[in-house]
Amino acid sequence: MKNLFLAAAFALIVFAAGPATAAAPASTDPLDAQTVSVIKSNFSRLMDLANQHDIGALHEMFWRSPSVLLVAKSALASEGNWAGFWGNDAVDQKLRDIAASGPVVLTPDLSKLKVVGLTSELAESYAPMNITVSYAGQDGTPKPFLMIINWLKVANDWKVASEIILPVPPTPAVERRGNEAGGTPQE
Repeated sequence: MKNLFLAAAFALIVFAAGPATAAAPASTDPLDAQTVSVIKSNFSRLMDLANQHDIGALHEMFWRSPSVLLVAKSALASEGNWAGFWGNDAVDQKLRDIAASGPVVLTPDLSKLKVVGLTSELAESYAPMNITVSYAGQDGTPKPFLMIINWLKVANDWKVASEIILPVPPTPAVERRGNEAGGTPQE
């Protein structure tokens, strides 16, 4: 009898909690495949223009707003090692400074480019890449970065609202040590 009571109590709890614990319906991306393709194309164009140092064309790809943001390496100690540059004038100046430092080569891994819709008018892209640049003490050797861009639909076009360039820190060396009995090393 006690087991029957426990089973009934358990069933009551499970059924009562059922709707609260049921899986939420799968969310759908607010952007259709064609829109995602357009944003991916814009991303590729942005990379091409950066590699060509075409600051004027890059300017046209950014949202016209004091809230537009570029996060990049800083050349000034007072700004810190990496900093946010807000507004079109600051973004344009930062891009001019980087371009003037010498060759800049952005090589994204397009097979890992991901674009998601946050809303029907806001999307985010993510891509790992190597960047070769000699700006602000960087030595001109390719280094790994992540680029995260928020795209804002303005009229019928997708503009860069924020571009965040993050350096990928080197992977720390794994310490290996042998076991006391002289066997194989362990991590």
